[in-house]
Amino acid sequence: MEKIYGFTHYSFFTGMSELAAKHNSFDLSLGLPDFDIDERLKSFLKEAVDSNKHQYEPLAGNPLLINNIITYNTARKNSIRLKENEVTVVPCATFALNTALKSILNQGDEVVIIQPCYYTYGPSVVQNGGIPVYYDLDNDFTINWENFQKCISEKTKAVIVNSPQNPTGTIWKQNDWNQLYELIKHQEIYLISEEIYDTYCYDGLEHYSSFLHPELRNRTFCIFSFGKMFHTSGWKVSYLLASECLTSKFRCHQQYISYSANAPAQYALARYLEVFDPFENRNVMQRKRDIFNEMIAFTPLEAIKKAEGSVFQVVNFRNVSKTMTDVEFSKWLTVEKGTACLPLSAFYNSRQNSDYVRFSFAKKDELIIQALEHLQKNL
Repeated sequence: MEKIYGFTHYSFFTGMSELAAKHNSFDLSLGLPDFDIDERLKSFLKEAVDSNKHQYEPLAGNPLLINNIITYNTARKNSIRLKENEVTVVPCATFALNTALKSILNQGDEVVIIQPCYYTYGPSVVQNGGIPVYYDLDNDFTINWENFQKCISEKTKAVIVNSPQNPTGTIWKQNDWNQLYELIKHQEIYLISEEIYDTYCYDGLEHYSSFLHPELRNRTFCIFSFGKMFHTSGWKVSYLLASECLTSKFRCHQQYISYSANAPAQYALARYLEVFDPFENRNVMQRKRDIFNEMIAFTPLEAIKKAEGSVFQVVNFRNVSKTMTDVEFSKWLTVEKGTACLPLSAFYNSRQNSDYVRFSFAKKDELIIQALEHLQKNL
């Protein structure tokens, strides 16, 4: 367990934002929205409090919320049809990831992690006795399936996938899930699929969940986040989809860690799902992405490929500096040029440098515009 202290990526996420505050810089480093939530969602939370929704909900979650999750997923364009015992409400996506790993891993099992990735993946594997095996995406952030196959061994127990992906903004299509299944179908290999940015798919693309694959469905823990959907990460409510068999294993561990999630918030989220318009949600964020990309084009920074999804845009900075590391560049841009970002190497376990930085466009339009106007004048 001492190995867990070797992971230090979290310092980038806190450090860059603190650096931005210290130097009064425009902060586009983190995916935390700076705009308000829907007033209806606030009113539903007040309704929950006034209705004395203060005690534990059932282990599976608030029954109304589970019912509305099922209804919401059925109504998707790529409809996900669910049974009641395939849905579990959880405190957050990180909890779901960690508990899913706890449900399947034995000491020394290997877990394939696709890099760049969110910083919690490797530590979660190590905390549960597993061994992370890292696969690096190609330079265009796509998967070379022949190289990916080399990461699969007789010790492989799980693969972690994130789509739409943080930080690259790429989206797994139906064929990607088919390719993955062909590589793992002959072994007892599970899939942990973090799909927390599912409502943010742009330019006509629709989210295609791993849970739609008929064979993968039986070996998948599929994670979604109300915090990302509704900009309420502090409410600490997410949900997990899994087969009835895997759900039973998951809940066995869940009951000993955190029995249930925030009760008033579960009620409010259940009510809000009844009026939520995912198309409006997506269109608002796509507009922010487009504002960012239209304005970044008038700087030396290069967004080679628009984000297909998520709330992040990866940008190549080598037109500005051929010599700085991405960490050095991120600090320089924050301190000297007044705009904060994150180095892409913060999303790797094995790299100390890259040609890219990540910006978040989950911000007020005026902040995006002010930050990019500032860069246009000063880069």
